[in-house]
Amino acid sequence: MSSLLALLQAVDAAPLLRARIDLDYPNRRGALKGVALAIAPGEILGLIGESGSGKSSIAMALLRLLGRGARLSGAVDFDGRDLLSLPERDMRRVRGREIGLVLQSPLAALNPVLRIGAQLRETWRAHRKDPGEEEIRRVLEMVSLPGTAEFLRLYPRQLSVGLAQRVLIAMAILHRPKLLIADEPTSALDVITAAEILKLFADLRTQLGMAMLFISHDLLSVASLCDRVAILRSGEMVECAETAEVFGNPQHEYTRALVAALPRTPKFRTATLAGVPDRSVSVAAVHMTARRGAAE
Repeated sequence: MSSLLALLQAVDAAPLLRARIDLDYPNRRGALKGVALAIAPGEILGLIGESGSGKSSIAMALLRLLGRGARLSGAVDFDGRDLLSLPERDMRRVRGREIGLVLQSPLAALNPVLRIGAQLRETWRAHRKDPGEEEIRRVLEMVSLPGTAEFLRLYPRQLSVGLAQRVLIAMAILHRPKLLIADEPTSALDVITAAEILKLFADLRTQLGMAMLFISHDLLSVASLCDRVAILRSGEMVECAETAEVFGNPQHEYTRALVAALPRTPKFRTATLAGVPDRSVSVAAVHMTARRGAAE
């Protein structure tokens, strides 16, 4: 039995997360309409949608970090508990410790007046009492950052965007969460750095057995990383299936339009894409090629 098939069966049998949510904002009713998703332990689910479709609202709803006036209903079953019914005190124990979050802009997410070491230590002390210095060094090594005193004394402004994103990922996985929510984590990065971050996510899943909700508008990033893909349009989930199936045989007209809009592969790149010259019919092959490369 393939590992992907086992994951998909685990989604049906005992998902880590199963949610069905509706969301209204004061100035926008039906921001999310009956959105249903499930994630198995260790699975990476990609969530694709255009700007304004509600992708980030799903992330904030799962963590109950919506602003005032937002009306959230439904159920979010995470590891046997309904997060929507938890007291806020208990929910604070879930955020960061059991569910990690990586945001789009690392330099905006990090505190500009605190050194990197101080931010990592505060993240640790939010859920632990011991100093955690060894665990901080271990996590920095996982994300290919130095654990030296010199690096820990730096401020976020002294880092490149790519390094800052690795710091943010280190903070998100510091407590080894069961689920990581990554909300467009590569959109602020150049192509090479984005590819490095995608490989890092794949490696972390292997090392930690961590499930992930990977939110993006970049179809090719999703194709290279995710086991399954969910398509969101105007607050509604229109399709969800295995990645190769979504890109190779899309069912919904909106998904077909997204896949058709993918750029054609330049001729000099065909050899790296299993000899398939047309991107519009080769995304499934790209997905499998990228997954093999990450495994190697």
